[in-house]
This record gives sequence, structure tokens and C-alpha cells, in this order.
Amino acid sequence: MKKKSSVWILALVFVLFIGGAYILYGRLSADARPDNLSAQTPAETESQTPQDSDAPAETEPSKVETPDFTVENADGEEVKFSDYVGKPIVLNFWASWCSPCKSEMPEFNEAWEELDGEVQFLMVNMTDGARETVDTAKEYVEGQGFSFPVFFDTGSEAAMAYSAYSLPTTYFIDAEGYVVARAVGAIDGDTLQKGLDLIHPQE
Repeated sequence: MKKKSSVWILALVFVLFIGGAYILYGRLSADARPDNLSAQTPAETESQTPQDSDAPAETEPSKVETPDFTVENADGEEVKFSDYVGKPIVLNFWASWCSPCKSEMPEFNEAWEELDGEVQFLMVNMTDGARETVDTAKEYVEGQGFSFPVFFDTGSEAAMAYSAYSLPTTYFIDAEGYVVARAVGAIDGDTLQKGLDLIHPQE
């Protein structure tokens, strides 16, 4: 009887976890369009307001505040995502075994070098300790000559916080720490630039 109760409790915990992840995923990807870069503009928000409503039309898009997480940097030190809020952020989840991830990384590195710190690039490696380790990730980055900062999600905290269940996944986050756009799957240079323009518009 005790064994049967334990099974039911574990099943309930699993269902609650999946439900919570689904809700967070829905919040972070609200109003996503089927294209690779999903974003909501003020015009889209206004067009969603019923015309016969007495409420004034909104002129600002709804914003989703980003959850915090802790990862390790290249020196093995713990750092928090919140430490980087204050500048626009490109948050990318990747792994060295992921071919689509590798296809977009030269574009990310080029943008990182061109922007020279005006935009933070947080390249978060999915370091599960089996398929991907800190060593294999470092070897790949060093072998390719990438200079962007790499972080290691050894406890899957960042992946769970952002529902990064498909690699690569990229979030474009403004300087106040709000999600502006999201891309699931590899993006090219043009799409990367569109995301950057949303969080770091050029005069």
C-alpha cells in the first residue's frame, strides 16, 4: 500500500512540474508568431484591443520579466543572470553536439565583437556532465576561436527557468530585464540583427 502511495505522489509531483514549466513557457513566449523570431510590437498590442471597449488602447507591449538563475563562468565561479541586467542581453542556450547551434555561433561571435560590450552576450552551455561536459564545451569554443563569454548550466537551472527544451534557443532581453523577442532554432545574421535592433536600436 505504501509503495502504491509513493508512486501516486511521484506521479503528482511530475504532473505539477510539467504544468509549471508549461505555464512559464507560455508566459515567456506569449503572442509568439510561427516565424523564427517571435516578438510583440506596440502596434500588435493595440490591434488586439476590442474596438467597442471603453478602455483606452494600450500603446506599450506586455512585458515578461525574466527569471533569475545561477550558472558557472569559464573560471568555475558562480554568476547570476541578474548581475548582467542593466544592458541589453542576448541569452543563447547551446551545446557543442548541436549542429544548428554551431551553425549560428560565428554570427553571434561577430556581433559580440562588433558591439564591444554594448550588448551582453550570455552563451549558456547545456552542461549535463554526460553528453556535454565543461571540457568538451571549452575545447569547442577555443578551437573555433570564439571570444564571447560562455557559461555552464551544470545543474540545468537556467534551462528549466527559461524552458529551453529545444536547442538552440535565444532570448533578446532589454536593459530593464524584460523579454522582447525569442527564437527557437538556429538563426542567421539577418534575424540576429533584427533581434538586436529590438533591444539595442541604432540611431
